[in-house]
Amino acid sequence: MKIITQSLAPDSAAYLQGYLRQGDDTTYPAMIIVPGGSYTHIPEQQAEDLALAWSARGYQAFFLRYSFVGEKTPLLPAPVVELAQSVAAIRQHAANWQVDPAKITVAGFSVGGHIVALFNDLWHDAHLNQLAGTTPEQVQPYAIILGYPVISPQLGFPTDQAVLQKWTDDPKTIAADQLVNAHNAPSFIWATAADPLVPVQNALSYAQASLAHHVDTDLHIFHHGPHGLALANHITAWKPGTDLPHVAHWVDLADEWLNELTD
Repeated sequence: MKIITQSLAPDSAAYLQGYLRQGDDTTYPAMIIVPGGSYTHIPEQQAEDLALAWSARGYQAFFLRYSFVGEKTPLLPAPVVELAQSVAAIRQHAANWQVDPAKITVAGFSVGGHIVALFNDLWHDAHLNQLAGTTPEQVQPYAIILGYPVISPQLGFPTDQAVLQKWTDDPKTIAADQLVNAHNAPSFIWATAADPLVPVQNALSYAQASLAHHVDTDLHIFHHGPHGLALANHITAWKPGTDLPHVAHWVDLADEWLNELTD
């Protein structure tokens, strides 16, 4: 395996880290992990663990270290722009990185899910592509995965207005469920009903909007589990009650779903 780091812009701390399978001339699908961290940091070990889990399933895997609160004011849409630039970079380097450019999936968790949901709504948008210096053809995702996503400030996160003001000057523009449209890529969404931090209504609202626009949607709500489960197994367990074999099935379910899209 080769580990690579791709800077996204000279004036930004954002970068894309890749874990590339090597050894033959095979071309692989790509998976970009967009981790959580409340827009103040990312848990890099967890991001790496998620990427390596998809590498083990036959993907060229990456994670995005996007801009944080304090690095851009207001923060959004910078992380969404950086995700667009990441997809474009993978397509640009597809031959060298042994990536199938038609199969780039993006997986976001918590506020990373917010970034991915907004990107899914806006990948074709002229303004986003102008900000990213890209074209819709360069950034179109094959599919997206959302794990316990933040979707809209109106759905219970964040609860602090001062925090929200650091995210955006206009909360309506970051309500991802209100921006879903027929251009959205197929969407796999999972959350836990008991999530005490990001209410499950976030996942439900995005899924409902996706279904209303006839987007291929696979929704899984697990009855038990806290926020931030990642793989939900012993590898990413960060406190008692976060190694949950039932919830950990989400990875198999998402992998099966992606394979069905291919079929």
